[in-house]
Amino acid sequence: MNKSSRSVTVVIPARYGSSRFPGKPLIELNGKPMIQHVYERATACGAVSDVLVATDDERIKQAVERFGGRVVMVTGDYRTGTDRVAAVARMFAGDYFLDLQGDEIPLNPGLLTDLIEPFLESGAGMGTLKRVMDPTEDLLNSAVVKVVTDVRGDALYFSRAPIPFVRGDDSRQQVIGGLHYIHLGLYMYTKETLLRFAALPTSRLEDAEKLEQLRALDHGIRIRVWETKHASLRVDRPEDVPDVAERLQQFEAVKRELQNSGVFFKS
Repeated sequence: MNKSSRSVTVVIPARYGSSRFPGKPLIELNGKPMIQHVYERATACGAVSDVLVATDDERIKQAVERFGGRVVMVTGDYRTGTDRVAAVARMFAGDYFLDLQGDEIPLNPGLLTDLIEPFLESGAGMGTLKRVMDPTEDLLNSAVVKVVTDVRGDALYFSRAPIPFVRGDDSRQQVIGGLHYIHLGLYMYTKETLLRFAALPTSRLEDAEKLEQLRALDHGIRIRVWETKHASLRVDRPEDVPDVAERLQQFEAVKRELQNSGVFFKS
């Protein structure tokens, strides 16, 4: 982790209660709870100053403490993970805060660097990442959030629907490389913008799509979006677990093989 003068605090909001998947942060993936996989990748990023888990559940708190992580209890009625991150920002000093979802596992810590480094040089108040959709990915999957940006890289819209919609391909909306992008579930803020965001009322678009970032767009907060080539693994439903565990195991096996052969594995 980095201890530079510009502090970047990663906050991982982790909630036990979930209508679709209770206890999700604690599901075991290859011998570790999912929250530990997320935490370890955040601490491995050289651009990060500090990492905290924010939770309201004693079971998650104990799990984080068992693997030596830092955790803060944030109790109360919070609308979204980002609102929980803002509560942490009120407790701690810091210049920049990165909201990393507890169910989004960066395969490579470089994914965080791809957001942090350009953000610090941009003067933006809020930023996030996108990745080109693979042709094999399901454009119609509502669990996969899509994003479109303008020529400057600012977000125009985020949606669970296939955006942009390709007219003339009504029966088979398929991924077009360089046109369709996945939005990755992490956000970086200046402290000022984060606290401003959390004070805003829930917007109609946010409520309709169940996407917190639409609150920012609805209220005139620009979101700068940078592209990354790094992948992440997301657990949305219980049926995602076997596939994520297998892909995580495959990635770790390749990483070990490269390291054993003397190939430098950048993190």
